Amino acid sequence: MSPGLDVALLLGAAVLLVAVGAVRLSTRLGVPSLLVYLALGVAIGEAGLGIRFDDVDLTRTLGFCALILIIAEGGLSTRWSTLRPVLGLSAALATAGVVVSILVVGLVVHLLLGLDWRLALLYGAVLSSTDAAAVFATLRRLRLPPRLVATLEAESGMNDAPAVLLVVLLSRPTVEHPWWYEAGLVTYELGVGALVGFAAGVGGRWALRRAALPSAGLYPIAAVGLTVLAYAAGSVLHASGFLAVYVAGVLLGNARLPHRQAILGFADGLAWLAQIGLFVLLGLLVSPSRLGSAVLPALVAGLALVLLARPVSVAVSALPFRVGLREQAFLSWAGLRGAVPIVLATIPLSERVPGADRLFDAVFVLVVIFTLVQAGTLAPAARRLRVTAPAEAAEIRVETAPLERMRADLLQVEVPPGSRLAGVHVDELRLPLGASVTLVLRDGVGFVPGPDSRLKTGDSLLIVATYGVRDQAERRLRAVSRQGRLARWFGEYGEDRDG
Repeated sequence: MSPGLDVALLLGAAVLLVAVGAVRLSTRLGVPSLLVYLALGVAIGEAGLGIRFDDVDLTRTLGFCALILIIAEGGLSTRWSTLRPVLGLSAALATAGVVVSILVVGLVVHLLLGLDWRLALLYGAVLSSTDAAAVFATLRRLRLPPRLVATLEAESGMNDAPAVLLVVLLSRPTVEHPWWYEAGLVTYELGVGALVGFAAGVGGRWALRRAALPSAGLYPIAAVGLTVLAYAAGSVLHASGFLAVYVAGVLLGNARLPHRQAILGFADGLAWLAQIGLFVLLGLLVSPSRLGSAVLPALVAGLALVLLARPVSVAVSALPFRVGLREQAFLSWAGLRGAVPIVLATIPLSERVPGADRLFDAVFVLVVIFTLVQAGTLAPAARRLRVTAPAEAAEIRVETAPLERMRADLLQVEVPPGSRLAGVHVDELRLPLGASVTLVLRDGVGFVPGPDSRLKTGDSLLIVATYGVRDQAERRLRAVSRQGRLARWFGEYGEDRDG
């Protein structure tokens, strides 16, 4: 191999290993890993090691490839039972909410910064999409009702598609067609994209269930390959490839495929790799010397987004649905921005739109500020708004042949302070037939509980639940965590409540 390739591999491997180690460090320090990856990119760039990188077209291409893997993992790990009740609200946030956000941010930026309408609306379009990687990584660490988590995750998985389409339309030098034609085009691309994803998901799960592949390691590759195929097929048909990826991922992830846990683990690893590579690349692309002048437009656009655009878009999207004010407030605050807006900002940059370089810098600064402020305040905001869930069962991704043969999942439940699970005997959980507490971890010591074992604060429970009763078991655990052993007497069955 050439010396240049050897040096590139050495640098790439070193950055990757540092990034992997930084995940644990960032968790301990409470700093989002996104910022660590961006900082790594800046450190090896022109202001650090002196590596100059300014290939916008390559960054845009690789950014889209990374987003495909991130969205695919989000779809594969989304459970249909939690997605189905919030699908309408999530779709409204990802479509009508995006349009409202663009208009509000564009109006404010036009009036306060004096930008022309095209560039002002581009600010709104670039910032309209919540970031799937940031949402998935942040929300799954919080104890929130499944309704809220599913809404935000589904929104982040679906809103990339309309956001990309609108950014591309606004980046064109001239408007070639009337507005109704462009609106019809966007509708076509979203509709056909969803159909392509549905076809890829249904066909893929049929094939994988019947395929006798010679190695278990081929199933994860095939599953992820099907989501990429959905994107490519959608793009060839001039439809939304990102929406096709998410729809195909949801269908495949809920199909109970062979070696499903290995598929989820493989997709999770690929998503992490995509996040690391994407954030480092974006940090490498930015020029730190220009960021100072971008602070003011970033603050103006950011405040317009947080104080006006996001709350208004949530309120408009929630009108046809029963969404409480506390839930609306949390949805407004939890619209996390991450790498997606920066990737979208490369589209007008590659199209040489006047002012696109200032837009890119402002979006970069805004994402850094938002990540610092929002990510660390989600848990306190959830507690203050009283939308927390004391105990939620989380699936543990373990590839175990016996569990797969008995068609069961392994769940983990914590007993945090304030949960009414504390003091309840195991038999008083009244889990459905097919679900059982198999192990309790207390003070670092594990034991197999009996029917009369009393749960204590700080306990961690491992529960085996068959596919058919998993949702029922989760609802029962949720009910007991709220009302204790007499949950049914209070009419509490664990259903999600409006704020």
